[in-house]
Amino acid sequence: MDHHAHHHSGHGHGHGATWAIAMRATLHCLSGCAVGEILGMVVGTALMWGNVPTMALAIALAFVFGYSLTLFAVVRAGVSMKAAVKVALAADTVSIAVMELVDNGIIALVPDAMDAHLSDGLFWYALLGGFAVAFVITTPVNKWMIGRGKGHAVVHAYH
Repeated sequence: MDHHAHHHSGHGHGHGATWAIAMRATLHCLSGCAVGEILGMVVGTALMWGNVPTMALAIALAFVFGYSLTLFAVVRAGVSMKAAVKVALAADTVSIAVMELVDNGIIALVPDAMDAHLSDGLFWYALLGGFAVAFVITTPVNKWMIGRGKGHAVVHAYH
């Protein structure tokens, strides 16, 4: 892949990932995850699904929207769809997985949050609190990965 050679040509991700870069990568991930997860919760609730299928839909859509943000940006930079899919998978899989594991774990652990409705404050507090904790936990993961030329670092060749 041509981007691999370009990646090492001066972006400085090999050793010096900053907290600011890691936070931007995590915020990028969180944006897609939040859109997908909220949409999944709304759809599952509107269809009166149970907790497990609603959460499964929310997690699946979090991955779809998380990958999509990267995919569209890389395609806009002139990369083929096939190559862009590979970049998005390499860039976002670990970040989205950690984000979803933490966020959904928090929602599952907050008493009564899984049974709260969209109109309940508890639903939103648990969801937003989960996103906040997931951001805090995922940022160092992204910093570590970017510092090793992995994760979101692979996208920087296209910026």
